[in-house]
Amino acid sequence: MEKIVRFSTTITPKLLERFDKILEERGYANRSEGIRDIIRNFIVANEWEREEGEAVGSLTLLYDHDVRGVSDKLIELQHTHHTSILSSMHVHLDEHNCLEVLVIRGKAKEIKKISDALIASRGVKHGKLVMTSTGKGLD
Repeated sequence: MEKIVRFSTTITPKLLERFDKILEERGYANRSEGIRDIIRNFIVANEWEREEGEAVGSLTLLYDHDVRGVSDKLIELQHTHHTSILSSMHVHLDEHNCLEVLVIRGKAKEIKKISDALIASRGVKHGKLVMTSTGKGLD
């Protein structure tokens, strides 16, 4: 088992009260769990900003399948990047709108490039990339 390090910090009572309220609303057992999540989020964000190392992203696309060629374009781009796109899920929301969720793994810069190309495709109404880590180094 890894050694646990204790540290202290200085914070205003009002800020701590707001933090405690959020922790309670989200069901955290204690402040330490909340602080650990904040630190992990900080590390993951830094990894993405630096665009170094392997990362993972989930890309959600909302598109109108009636737009001529949109489905073919999205499939073509996914096949072009088949080594980076690990998985996709397609959902028919109604008679016109589809939702596509892709899991993309690779360098952050490449994940952003692939996502931007998919989001910019004609017929895509909205796209959102959520970035995360492969989990390495987040003990």
